[in-house]
Amino acid sequence: MPSSKPDLSKRDVRQRDLVPPDRLVRCHAIVIGVGSIGRQAALQLAALGVPAMTLYDPDTVAVENLANQGFSPNDLESFKVDAVGNACHEQCPLLELHAKRERFKKSSARDWPKNQELCVFVCVDSIETRRLIWDAVRGIAAFYADGRSASEVVRVLASDCPAVDTVYSQSLFRAGEAFAGSCGARGTIYSANIAAGLMVGQFTRWLRRLRVTPDQTFNLLASELVASDPR
Repeated sequence: MPSSKPDLSKRDVRQRDLVPPDRLVRCHAIVIGVGSIGRQAALQLAALGVPAMTLYDPDTVAVENLANQGFSPNDLESFKVDAVGNACHEQCPLLELHAKRERFKKSSARDWPKNQELCVFVCVDSIETRRLIWDAVRGIAAFYADGRSASEVVRVLASDCPAVDTVYSQSLFRAGEAFAGSCGARGTIYSANIAAGLMVGQFTRWLRRLRVTPDQTFNLLASELVASDPR
């Protein structure tokens, strides 16, 4: 006798007071860059139950990505978006997932759905790319989060109304003045998980219509969390 399939309708029963299902079901998450922070953010969003997700990244999995980004040896030489997409589907089999084996371009947002709330999670390496993304999506995104990492220091910026936000753009310094470090150049899986958790935590605050924190920096070595809200 084949075993009966489990009832997945109650998979989120323990989070419903914190993650309103009626708002979550309207969301389409876009994760740009699925290396260290981006992979963890995508997995957390899938576990949360976001119904639709688009992933952008042109890179393939290399040996040096295994420890700090959490990929499996079976993922080696696969496109990162495919490996992350497969892991997300294991978390949430009904997830509608679009894997883009490419860099985000200014024109990429033109193909995004118009009938869902677009929630953008930026996990890229450079200030120039962040500026390009911000300029391209701020007018259509309902929620926006940017995760940055340098060794054991993580920074997460968030906006609950990107179209009129005047705070986030102040973080887009020239490359020489930017928050030091690349999201994948030097880091650990635990730093990436914390950064992703802070991003998804701000997302759930937005779902509950709570005020998001525009800027958080967590220094793991110093055990110091600094939150800034200049609004």
